[in-house]
Amino acid sequence: MSTYWSDGVVSLTPGKRILFLTRDLELIKKQLYDGLDLRMEDLQVGDLLDDINTDAMTPAWVCFDHRPEDIAKNAYAGLMLNGERVFRQDALIDGGFEVIVSGFRKGTGSSRETAAQCEFFAGIRLVIAASFAPIHERNNVNLGQMMGNHEQLGRLQNGESIPTGEFLQGYDSVTQAIVESGGLFAFSKRLADGLVTLPEHTGSERPMTMFEKMVAKKLVSGNTTGEQVFVKPGDALLARTDGGYSHEFTTAQVHEFLIRQFGEGYSVTNAKKLAVFEDHLLYATGVPRFARFADKIQTMRDLQKVFQKHTGVRDYSAVDGVSPGICHQVAREEFIDPGDFIQATDSHTCMGGGNNALSYGVGATEYAAAVHSGFTFVKVPDSIRFELSGELAQGCTAKDVILKILATLAKDEATLDRSMEFGGPGLASLSMDERATLCNMATECTAKTGIAEADEVTLNWLAERRPDLTREEIRSSFVAPDPGAEYGGGVHAIDLSAIVPMVAHPGDPDAGIPSDPTNGALISDIGDVAIDIAYGGSCTAGKIDDFAYYAAVVKEALAGGLRVHSNVNFFIQFGSAAVAEYARSQGWLELFSEAGVEVINPGCGACIGCGPGTSDTADQVTVSAINRNFQGRSGPGQLYLASPLTVAASAFMGRIVAFEPGMFQR
Repeated sequence: MSTYWSDGVVSLTPGKRILFLTRDLELIKKQLYDGLDLRMEDLQVGDLLDDINTDAMTPAWVCFDHRPEDIAKNAYAGLMLNGERVFRQDALIDGGFEVIVSGFRKGTGSSRETAAQCEFFAGIRLVIAASFAPIHERNNVNLGQMMGNHEQLGRLQNGESIPTGEFLQGYDSVTQAIVESGGLFAFSKRLADGLVTLPEHTGSERPMTMFEKMVAKKLVSGNTTGEQVFVKPGDALLARTDGGYSHEFTTAQVHEFLIRQFGEGYSVTNAKKLAVFEDHLLYATGVPRFARFADKIQTMRDLQKVFQKHTGVRDYSAVDGVSPGICHQVAREEFIDPGDFIQATDSHTCMGGGNNALSYGVGATEYAAAVHSGFTFVKVPDSIRFELSGELAQGCTAKDVILKILATLAKDEATLDRSMEFGGPGLASLSMDERATLCNMATECTAKTGIAEADEVTLNWLAERRPDLTREEIRSSFVAPDPGAEYGGGVHAIDLSAIVPMVAHPGDPDAGIPSDPTNGALISDIGDVAIDIAYGGSCTAGKIDDFAYYAAVVKEALAGGLRVHSNVNFFIQFGSAAVAEYARSQGWLELFSEAGVEVINPGCGACIGCGPGTSDTADQVTVSAINRNFQGRSGPGQLYLASPLTVAASAFMGRIVAFEPGMFQR
């Protein structure tokens, strides 16, 4: 066994430096370029940056490099000040830093493992933060990266050597072994060589949540009796995965890692329920700022084809330039079933929870290990339950519900690293597409995943899409929480009839209005916000129901004599080929054309800054139905998040407004 901290203690290396990511970005530049060194005792935690998202650490264009050593050269390329990069190329590498320090919720946003890699391969060996987003934390663990807190850093700066066990004491024994081994692949090899022994799982009988029940059914470590197994929050387990997928932004890394670890003849398990998708970079070569990366993008596409041919996994490549759809949408349509355990290399994998499945995003390292072995490490999280009642009013959608949760419970970290589980009598009023929206944006809540209970709505929807399964077979796979199941995050009642249209201010999905319905705040309280772009699409808002919302608003606007406002470009993008076909069958394409809407073939598009709907200048304002609005995510402009109804209504009014039936007839 060999790790950076091989002597069993963590101490600062003479000549190596500590980088404090402060709210004052000029102070970061002084550390990077002027040799300024700071001490923890000179700062308050409040002086440090919170919510550093993975887009800032490695923007989309940085991910065009699939070798982690190359990614490190542009670490933190998305952190901007006055339109310029705070971190120039090689700045983190050249600074000689071994410790990096920030505030709360380090690594929010996308699951991209490149965010952890950019630090690790730039020489960082200790990451200090007040808290970590769960996927990002796991990516650090899988790399063998040590993490700690501000108090520990203060002691280190005072010359103390701290046993590695103190940094690992909050982790389960398996996670400790992974970090001590130097990362997931090294751990897996030691496990195969018999150098790691997993403890027998002996959980006592207890009522379980949906997450717990799904994991218990997949247990491969410590389940030797074949009897009912019981798990609880905090349990560290190995569980069998049923399937997963990657896309052209990540498959090249998966392929690279598998070759590095297992050689050119590597194999995968259960290829029939694994897939590759061409959805993220479909329009990238048409984006001017990505033109210089054309060769790298093509390399990633080529390597995905190599991976697919080598493994025989499902192939969802574009045909004649048209993608079959966004991975999360197509996966739920075609192969994610109730009770499945699905992992994929994208944070919005949790969208599969709308199908009553356990699904969440992981980094390329964890995914590569899982597809090779057929199982993965799971630490059972606490769950938080949302008991839904009533029905949504006209003008409201599930997007408003999740923006409400973001602005309240998620903002206060009540959802952090928990399984968000949706049930109650009000769930029956929500379609499968609307449930998918709730689960999709669990990742914006920095939750582990989102899972919706199954019912007749689930059964009918899946029966139409699973001709190889009988209705009874589908029903028998449903997983429901046990009566008396314990929810560490509590049970929260949501009266759907009390939900009002929401909008999130630019920069963060949890900056929503209204955050408190008792204060009477409404979308109109943001003032008269003129827009340049309205965008409806992405995995979150490119489903059939979303298109029904767009069509309903467009139809009303046309009846009122309106077309898309002259100052606005309104884009709508399909989430999958199935959605496009349905829209065509309903006559919606002609409706959109008449109103002046630009309709785009399936793909991630503007959500990832690749395609029409992306802003071009900092002064442009967009209202969008995508899932996250971090600065620079969809271009340099200001991006407000809202529901499909609000986005469509705003496109016709030229400013951000909530949709109300009959509003165009006044």
